[in-house]
Amino acid sequence: MADFRLWSDDFPSNGFMPKAQEFDDRSFGVEGDNLSPALQWDAPPADTQSLALTVYDPDAPTGSGFWHWVVVNIAPDVRALARNAGKADGSLLPPGALQVRNDYGTVGFGGAAPPRGDKPHRYIFRIHALKVPQLPVTPETTNAVARFMTHLNEIDSTTYVGLYELK
Repeated sequence: MADFRLWSDDFPSNGFMPKAQEFDDRSFGVEGDNLSPALQWDAPPADTQSLALTVYDPDAPTGSGFWHWVVVNIAPDVRALARNAGKADGSLLPPGALQVRNDYGTVGFGGAAPPRGDKPHRYIFRIHALKVPQLPVTPETTNAVARFMTHLNEIDSTTYVGLYELK
């Protein structure tokens, strides 16, 4: 039996993400492409009824980290998200999947934007296997509530880490 795993061909595990994954907002001092990477996973637990994806920077200087992307209600048979699936309109997400606001206050993927000169930040991509077919969230649900519901219903999860730094 294979282990539940997550990966991306856009950057190596524990390696640096390209500028494509950098946020695009001059107020944060960044002008990247703000594209979510292509992600793939396999071998979720057999009793998985839905999946959720979170992206978290524990190194953000906020006292509580920074949530860059939260996607819920991904069908259990889905095994990948296309590059730029995190665009705000959700048009590249699988049917039924839902994005909630990230910590930038926008819907969809919010790319890397660590403070210039800070150490490399870790961006933890986590796919969560859930025991329910759908979480009771809407686009207006906060990401904290969506993450609470995710953890409450989690069977298993796996991570893939990318790094980013602005010199």
